[in-house]
Amino acid sequence: MSREPLTIDTVRQQIVGIDQQVPLLDGRLRPYINLDNAASTPALQPVYDRVNAFLPWYSSVHRGMGFKSQLSSWAYEQAHEEVLRFVGADPAEHVVILGRNTTEAINKMARRFPLQDGGIVLGSVMEHHSSDLPWRGRAVLHRVRVTPEGMLDEEHMDHLLRRFAGRVRLVVVSGASNVTGYVNPIYRLAQKAHEVGAQILVDAAQLAPHRQVAMGRLDDPAHIDYLALSGHKMYAPYGTGALIGRRDTFMRGDPDLVGGGAIALVTLNSVAWAPLPDREEAGSPNVVGAVALGEALRGLQEIGMGAIARHEARLTARALQGLRKIDGLTLYGDRDPECCARRVGVVSFGVTGVDDHKVAAILNCEAGIGVRNGCFCAQPYIFTLLGLSPQEISRLEARAARGEVQDIPGLVRFSFGCYNTAEEVDTAVEAVGRIARGEYSGRYTQEPDGRYRTEGYDVDWGRYLQV
Repeated sequence: MSREPLTIDTVRQQIVGIDQQVPLLDGRLRPYINLDNAASTPALQPVYDRVNAFLPWYSSVHRGMGFKSQLSSWAYEQAHEEVLRFVGADPAEHVVILGRNTTEAINKMARRFPLQDGGIVLGSVMEHHSSDLPWRGRAVLHRVRVTPEGMLDEEHMDHLLRRFAGRVRLVVVSGASNVTGYVNPIYRLAQKAHEVGAQILVDAAQLAPHRQVAMGRLDDPAHIDYLALSGHKMYAPYGTGALIGRRDTFMRGDPDLVGGGAIALVTLNSVAWAPLPDREEAGSPNVVGAVALGEALRGLQEIGMGAIARHEARLTARALQGLRKIDGLTLYGDRDPECCARRVGVVSFGVTGVDDHKVAAILNCEAGIGVRNGCFCAQPYIFTLLGLSPQEISRLEARAARGEVQDIPGLVRFSFGCYNTAEEVDTAVEAVGRIARGEYSGRYTQEPDGRYRTEGYDVDWGRYLQV
């Protein structure tokens, strides 16, 4: 079945659910404005169509001789090849390991990466929890500082690389921040890591949907050794992500997850592991999610990553221009609209005197706008941006240990996708301005978990999912 080509001008019409209307507090319905794309994106229509075309053929993979099984195996293997192409990886040097998401990929790296006693991993203060927590207790972890604006402090990284030269095994860095939108110079950082005998892992969950990435050949000093991405942030919300990494690393040692599919031969006394990637993908895989991911990557390439970057930069600049005019609002990260070509479409802010949970609740209930609020799974980074003292952080730790989390400070975040429009940005900025001026009508009560209950906003959630 033919379809209209995907371009930056046509993609909005090919977003599943783009015209869904949501109820407001005053009883009206309004088309939903999704500005929470850094958390998860909606599905592309071609992805939806590909999944629907595949489901009648769905079967087990790799060991079945039935027609459906062979077709499913082919589709699953095609997804691996699509990921390799998307990140410019060489199949002779790199392997694609499919899993649930970036979090699972980095946890796998922490279990599979060879770390001798005393081996050091360099992270950073700006990392997502999923890039930080897996290494705690697994390695000697040192963190690169950030500047007051939230940028990676490269001078401090250089200092740590010199100080621990020969002992640093791995540098772990976000490709782009989900808080400030800063894009790290991953190829320059890779070269610095390689110069001291280390390798580099890039958390590309926020980078790959918005910028072209290329692993490079291993003989290139600026190559990327390992890269993780998530389909649910790339218009394929079907539960599959990928770890792209060096073959030589995953050929050594035993897989971290063992069982069916990972083996060539098992006896009562021994096991011979299957070739890559099977040995690292034990158990029945999410074949539907893999098919979806492959189609999403094809769709993004059809649109063009350069076109996506330019469109989202325009949206980000428009948002910054509007938000900077609002009294009582604080922007975090680079506030200059001229900088937007060098960042991804993430804008975080706080409204003076209005809790971040409350801002998000008002935007939903009174404007039909979906945003993210809180710390975006990057609490150390947020606390640094907010300038919290050690004493304030200790108080939060003590309260959290008692289950008291409602006063953990956070921000509100707009995050843009390739389908968002200038009109949506203007609507959101105007809504935030009204909140800053106290021009909202609802009565909001904070719950123990920090979120707000809106008086009179009673929704029968089940009716929206009736078949």
